[in-house]
Amino acid sequence: MVAYEKLLARMRNNPRDWRIDDLKSVANRLGIDWRNEGGSHHVFSYPGVEEDACVPAHRPIKPVYVRQFVELANKAKELQS
Repeated sequence: MVAYEKLLARMRNNPRDWRIDDLKSVANRLGIDWRNEGGSHHVFSYPGVEEDACVPAHRPIKPVYVRQFVELANKAKELQS
């Protein structure tokens, strides 16, 4: 298992106490685009997936946002297969 897959599995099992940098590293490995136009939120998106994950960059990130990101990552992995 690759490091980003382990990180994603840990996010899936425990969606508490994650940093935005952790989400960015998983997104970069999966080819998920992310943007931050100078605001306090990061928007993660992937071509072919309709729902974007909008995550506030405040620490700690609330579990609901981590779950949205994990769902987006799962759909991105599914489309890559």
